[in-house]
Amino acid sequence: MNDLVRPNIGAQFRRRRLGHFPDAPAYTRYRQIYDRAMAGLPPYDGFQDVPTGFGTVRAYRFGADGADSGTPLLLLPGRTASTPMWAPNLTGLRARGRVVYAIDLLGEPGLSVQSRPFASAADHAVWLAELLAGLGLDRTHLLGVSIGGWTAFRLALHAPERVASLSLLDPACLFGRITWKAVAVSLGTVGPLPEPWRKRLLRWISGGADVAGDEPVAAVISAGMRDFAAFLPPPAYPSDDEVAAVGVPTLAVIAGRSIIHHPGRAAERARRLLAQGVVELWPDASHALNGEFPERVAARVLDFIDRLDADDTLHRRH
Repeated sequence: MNDLVRPNIGAQFRRRRLGHFPDAPAYTRYRQIYDRAMAGLPPYDGFQDVPTGFGTVRAYRFGADGADSGTPLLLLPGRTASTPMWAPNLTGLRARGRVVYAIDLLGEPGLSVQSRPFASAADHAVWLAELLAGLGLDRTHLLGVSIGGWTAFRLALHAPERVASLSLLDPACLFGRITWKAVAVSLGTVGPLPEPWRKRLLRWISGGADVAGDEPVAAVISAGMRDFAAFLPPPAYPSDDEVAAVGVPTLAVIAGRSIIHHPGRAAERARRLLAQGVVELWPDASHALNGEFPERVAARVLDFIDRLDADDTLHRRH
């Protein structure tokens, strides 16, 4: 892989409050684990490093499995994760002839490179809108898990004309306030932690499941916790008016065993406020539901966005 954008490495980026790798060995360790995890994904057509006002965003394009049809789908990963976290999902999401893009979030571990500190929640919507413009995507479906769902929501508030739909998998700090366990997980992403602590945080995220150190997706998340320093302000909890202002079609899947919020209360708030919401509570799912139920996630998301695309086509004909 021939990277054209240099990663942030060294203490000077700490002073600038930018996400970075503390030293070259940390980047090398992380990059080896990242590349190994990427090798387990379906082949991608290529990648772009797209410049935005807050940094350069790494975006991968996965061509449709079959005839290219429908509005593209863009995937936004969770905190300390990156594109490899979608390993269980990409084959299913491409199965019905839809191009899929996957990105590494700015300011998080991965191959996106932050160049400007974040001052507000709106900043995340700005860089995401600029990314879509750089990819030549006038309008796209968004699928986000955890903080990726929160980021997708911010774009729908900022530039709804660019969003065909939102599919949110147990989004963080959106329909329910974060719990103390979620705070502990977040703190675990901003500095080095002993290996037992990292594994404990990963078990909390995944609802108590055992996390094998040699599993590629868990390994890349753990490496991000260990080898990357983030400077991210706490995600702003949206008001009732902000949630109600999002008028794009939204599928919200809340994990019944989630540790980031109270699942029942989060589902109730989403049902009460979303203007065009379909809200489902999956009782057996943890916060890691994309890995636990990949076939179910792919089928549910594709059913949702396929129906929307079909309705759009029908409306254009009439």
